[in-house]
Amino acid sequence: MAQSTVAAYLLERLKQAGVRHAFGVPGDYVLTFMDRLIAAGIEFVGTCNELNAGYAADAYARINGIGCICVTWGVGGFSAMNAIAGAYAEQVPLVVLVGGPRTTQRRSSMLLHHSVGDFATMQQTYAHITVASVVLDDPAEAPQRIDRALARCIAEKRPIMIEIPADMVDRPCHAPGPFAAPDRWVSDPDALAEALDEAMSLLATAKRPVILGGVELHRYGLMDEFHRLVEASGVPVATTLLGKTVISEHHPQAIGVYEGGMSRREIRDVVEQADVLLCLGAWISDICLGIHTGRLEGRHMILANSGRLKISQHVYEQVWIGDVVAGLAERMPKAGLTHPPFRSVSQLLDTAFVAEPGRKLTISRVMKRINAFIGNDTTVIAETGDSIVAAADLVMHHDVGFIGQAFYLSIGYALPATLGAALADPARRPLALIGDGAFQMSAQELSSLCRRQSNVILLLMNNDGYTTERVIHEGPYNDIQPWAYHRLPEVFGGGWGERVTTEDELDVALERARGSNRGPALIEIMLDRLDTSEALKRLGAELSPDKGRHAAQEPIPVVVPTVTR
Repeated sequence: MAQSTVAAYLLERLKQAGVRHAFGVPGDYVLTFMDRLIAAGIEFVGTCNELNAGYAADAYARINGIGCICVTWGVGGFSAMNAIAGAYAEQVPLVVLVGGPRTTQRRSSMLLHHSVGDFATMQQTYAHITVASVVLDDPAEAPQRIDRALARCIAEKRPIMIEIPADMVDRPCHAPGPFAAPDRWVSDPDALAEALDEAMSLLATAKRPVILGGVELHRYGLMDEFHRLVEASGVPVATTLLGKTVISEHHPQAIGVYEGGMSRREIRDVVEQADVLLCLGAWISDICLGIHTGRLEGRHMILANSGRLKISQHVYEQVWIGDVVAGLAERMPKAGLTHPPFRSVSQLLDTAFVAEPGRKLTISRVMKRINAFIGNDTTVIAETGDSIVAAADLVMHHDVGFIGQAFYLSIGYALPATLGAALADPARRPLALIGDGAFQMSAQELSSLCRRQSNVILLLMNNDGYTTERVIHEGPYNDIQPWAYHRLPEVFGGGWGERVTTEDELDVALERARGSNRGPALIEIMLDRLDTSEALKRLGAELSPDKGRHAAQEPIPVVVPTVTR
């Protein structure tokens, strides 16, 4: 049998799985392995800290299909954990590579730096936020452990952690053979047939059926099949915020993002008046329902997630979402399904914009200007807070055109995620929407964008603190130190920055950004501290005590898919 080394085997498998970049921070335990990683042809992308490396790899994986970070044991691995938890929550396939102490050191009674006193703590901790957490401490077993962990990462679309002791990096093991992709999900044929019969009987007799598309359609590569189903059905299609752009929002059947009370009235009326709601790959979470303001009770729901299908009160196990989408597309009547006339989101939202000279900027007008600015070559990354809420009404052109943590909602995600998106698809220009409070969480990663001369566009919404939190409950904890954000590119040594206060100034800055290609363009947009998006205002009105609906609304449980092979 041909010989290799533990590091070479692992790195070849990662390349076969599609990893081209690894984000991370060096540390003494991982340095030798990093040398091997670079020599193997995987580009190492140094970030300012491990948390940001995780965020960058997360966005990279959403576009590329898999991402990777490489960090040192203890302090590095623990620092990255919040990002990995977010990837686990939102089904993002990440490989976490941790360079660890030598196996001989682990048998000593001496305490080692970066540790918490127990060598197993890192593996045990990562076990809670990964689908596989392994240590390559036996060269003979290493190939099998690598293959099993990577198979789970790819099949279940969730992170794994692989720890490589420093003295195992160059230990011999057998060479990797051809990459065997994990078996696709296999539905139970009888359960699938019965489920499709029941689903079609509901859809065929429905008067107002609606499709709600979710993020799993993207994670499992089902957009083409979903598109075929949508066109065969002829009915309106909404998406969840996390699943935004599983279908182009210029499609004539796309009506936009449904998120309960945050939705525009036209979308809400169509979805909430449906007599049958076909939810494909959607997670029915609190944000998806606008903090429990969604009104989806009292109708038939067909809810398909990975490995499980629920129709009203009937649950079918071992039914894969891909087979459900394909099966329903094949069974659609030639004339499609019945539904009253409706208007698409591209008809409802005017994407043209004319700036009014001297008019003070508001978040509503800024988003309309962005709608007119973005195109098929744009990837929008929206930060947690009013940025992601406001971005729901952007009319996106293509799949994976929108990235945001719409379920886990970790503040500080967007700036490092922009780095990951830029590397995953250089043909599409990232445009990030970030609030000033969130920017301060991970501001260092602007340095990495400058270093790589990345031509991203950063729209920094400066509303003097945590405005989304102010809307929920005001207090001194919502205040932050004001920065001259537009001067930071000069401080970090790349790109350019500009502060704008009026619509014509924003117009000029955006056109300058469109024409610049060396380093990030940071446009600091000055807003009133209580200026919020229309969606956030709609939610506030919905949750108002005067409305009387919130107290009566029973929350619908979060649907996070279970993994059943």
